[in-house]
Amino acid sequence: MVLVKKIRAPVYWRIGKKGTTWAVTPRAGPHPKFFCIPLLIIVRNILGYAETAREAKSIIKKGEILVDGKPRRDHKYPAGLFDVISLPKIKKHYRIVPYPKGLKLVEIGENESKIKLVKVVRKVKVKGGKIQLGLHDGKTILTDNNKIKPHDSLIIELPSLKIVKHIPLEKGKLGLVFKGNKAGFYGEIADILKGGFGRKWEVIIKSGKESESVYRENVVVVGDEKPEITIGE
Repeated sequence: MVLVKKIRAPVYWRIGKKGTTWAVTPRAGPHPKFFCIPLLIIVRNILGYAETAREAKSIIKKGEILVDGKPRRDHKYPAGLFDVISLPKIKKHYRIVPYPKGLKLVEIGENESKIKLVKVVRKVKVKGGKIQLGLHDGKTILTDNNKIKPHDSLIIELPSLKIVKHIPLEKGKLGLVFKGNKAGFYGEIADILKGGFGRKWEVIIKSGKESESVYRENVVVVGDEKPEITIGE
């Protein structure tokens, strides 16, 4: 088993520092190593559906934990930003969302568990004239819609990945900071500042009297007049 020292594990894993020195580390996958949560940690430490690692592994190996509508039997599977965690046996569903310390789970209803918000990170033309979109969670989608651009968001069905809605990154939309020391900050996109000559693009987000300027790659657009998904408690 590949392990990581507890002292290096993210605070939001909630594993504590006492007891054994080591904790399971997430397997290489669709999300960055320390911007995700291994399924074992979710089942045992965060949701409390198991008391021991053995119990958590048993639940996961039986296929009782779904991620984005598909059973994942690897206890080291890395669940990350906006992934939907479902436990069909007890009819519970959760979404992983950002907050200042990293990531957390919020409970959602069954209807919402059938959709996911994803950020487009790449766009390339492929054979046959189709457009391939690379998403923040490692998934790819083929489409004919040439209006979709990197940094836009999509609402997709789970587990089919059918595109339900396209939300462009533009002024007036709702933006959520998902990474960095402003993670979890949410509000209206007031302006988008173009980069150039070594300067990164920035997005100005306003919420009431507060205003934050963050790098574009750390922002995801989440809706028009209201968020398309639950983004916090």
